[in-house]
Amino acid sequence: MPTLARWYIKTSFAWLALALLLGVVSVILPASWPSAAFAPVQMHAFVVGWITQLIFGVVYWMFPKASTEHPRGSEGLAAATYVLLNAGLAARAVGEPMAALGGPGALWLIGSALMQWLAGLGFVLNTWPRVKGG
Repeated sequence: MPTLARWYIKTSFAWLALALLLGVVSVILPASWPSAAFAPVQMHAFVVGWITQLIFGVVYWMFPKASTEHPRGSEGLAAATYVLLNAGLAARAVGEPMAALGGPGALWLIGSALMQWLAGLGFVLNTWPRVKGG
């Protein structure tokens, strides 16, 4: 398994653990503002952090080779995708509670959305050549 695929997959497990922890916190503190402020973070950690990132890692690892010279496409683009996805998730985890409390969270959320969109675009660009017709 390529190193970057391991990073994607192990990081997805970390986001899963965080999402589950936030779920426990929301049950313990059901009516408090911290629980409500972290609800979008929990959902994003599950969907983007765990599921999407796990898919990115498995696709990077298992899809057909793009070429002999670059079997997994551009390693640099794949690494940038990893960094952008996780930086965007981290920015979301900071920005959501800030926005819920009336702070400057909107800027964090805009940055988060931009980074995650760029990560998705990078993933598509790097993976597209590996999807071959039969």
